[in-house]
Amino acid sequence: MRRFTFFIVMMLYQLKPVCAQQKDTVVVNNKVITLSEIIIRNNVNVPSFIERVKNDTTFYKAFRNLRVLQFTSLNDIRMLDKKGKVKASLFSRTRQWAQKGCRHTLVEDEQVEGDIYDRRGNYNYYTPELYAGLFFASDTVCGETNVVKGMDIDVKGKSGMAKRKEQLKMLFFNPGKSIPGLPFVGNKAAIFDEDMAGLYNYDLDQDVHLDELCYVFTITAKPKEEGGNKDKIVIDRMVTWFSVKTMEVLARHYSMSYHAGVFDFDVDMQVEMTHSGNYLVPKLLRYTGDWDIIFKKRERGIFTATLFNFSN
Repeated sequence: MRRFTFFIVMMLYQLKPVCAQQKDTVVVNNKVITLSEIIIRNNVNVPSFIERVKNDTTFYKAFRNLRVLQFTSLNDIRMLDKKGKVKASLFSRTRQWAQKGCRHTLVEDEQVEGDIYDRRGNYNYYTPELYAGLFFASDTVCGETNVVKGMDIDVKGKSGMAKRKEQLKMLFFNPGKSIPGLPFVGNKAAIFDEDMAGLYNYDLDQDVHLDELCYVFTITAKPKEEGGNKDKIVIDRMVTWFSVKTMEVLARHYSMSYHAGVFDFDVDMQVEMTHSGNYLVPKLLRYTGDWDIIFKKRERGIFTATLFNFSN
């Protein structure tokens, strides 16, 4: 009996690597993309898929939808010291009112600890100021739409905080696209460009995520021994879940880092989507960032935004 059991175990052990090798690769615009067995079996049109990924607007559209909807948001912002301990925090519950192209953010509850605000009531830190600039409207803003076409994020004519907000929007809404105005970084974020292809591994799989069947597209920076070069990239890893039915982005997780004399950063972001009627909207955002910009103090911040109770 023991000999028979040992024989079965050995047979399974020998079969295991064979099963693990049920993958194939395809080259699209210099990108070597590894396909899982289920992708091969379903005969997915990979070149067409990659083209749709490059030109995706559903991720950006989901955030644009926030401009025309009413929703509640739980906002948890924490600033950390160099030991990782919380030195300042803000927790709030806000409600956005939106009607006829206008919107306004109402603060229903707010709890503050530490020096989040200065004596004048302004944000003392870069991270919450940028966060508020992206998702709050302290004064009524009108002329809002959720149109994406022709609404490319641009930094032309902007400077200071306004420029930084646009650059942050690019990191949020267009990961993988070139970011103008960031010295030494701009083109290094363009992971879909052909000249960046040799620096990344690309994997396409299929799985269930958020109760929906999804294509899972993973882009990972190659290690040095495989020809990677950390000095030439900004995005270390990006995983995106696309709905098989609609090709909408249902979730994305991406990590970025860069270290140079002028500035350095380490950022990790996660976004999960949901539907409110016909609108695709973000329901959860998690951000962990460590920034050091010349002439400014290093900031280590974490924020989590939970969005719900959408209506129009």
